[in-house]
Amino acid sequence: MIGTLTLYQTTIGKKVVMAVTGVILFGYVFVHMLGNLKIYQSADKINAYGVFLREVGAPLLYEQQLLWSARVILLAATVLHIWAAYQLTRRDLAARPVGYAVRKNIAQGYAARTMRWGGVLIALFIVYHVLHLTTGTVHPAFDKENIYGNLVGGFRVWPVSLFYIVAMIALGLHIYHGVWSMMQTLGAKNRSNDRFWRGFATVFALAITLGNISVPVSVLLGIVR
Repeated sequence: MIGTLTLYQTTIGKKVVMAVTGVILFGYVFVHMLGNLKIYQSADKINAYGVFLREVGAPLLYEQQLLWSARVILLAATVLHIWAAYQLTRRDLAARPVGYAVRKNIAQGYAARTMRWGGVLIALFIVYHVLHLTTGTVHPAFDKENIYGNLVGGFRVWPVSLFYIVAMIALGLHIYHGVWSMMQTLGAKNRSNDRFWRGFATVFALAITLGNISVPVSVLLGIVR
């Protein structure tokens, strides 16, 4: 335990925490996106998917027990990911209190340069998304039994859809740079497979971004109604 805490105090330790929690969150985001795409099959299909999530593990487990267990793990991973990122940012700024006279970003792409602000936007989006489509706190017509109706009714409000689209673009950029970086931290990336991991990050970042964006866009265009 002491050794783990000591490791976490180092920059490498914090990067490892970000990488491990990043793997968990990446897996969730991808599966969540696949679930949302069931909206294109039918209202019954996506609503049945919601029932499955609530009842998975029955009769061995109580209703939503496994779902809430997963939510607790995701919450812990999210908090640790954000906290480690915050501490690394503070450490980075403390090491360079005076900014560069001329900032060169040759070695950094746009995704890398927007990781911090993109992360803030994503964090705000997560809070809104939970209140909007999980608890229904800010969704006037929320019905926990009707996922299809919640999505269509929510995304018919164009400012809501616009916020989702912008957040998904930020998420895509975050995933692109984050996947590549976390594989480097975990030792899975080297010179021989660098191209593979860049390709992997690109494909999944685009798939998740376009898959998620397609839902509010389809609702706004009347394709899904």
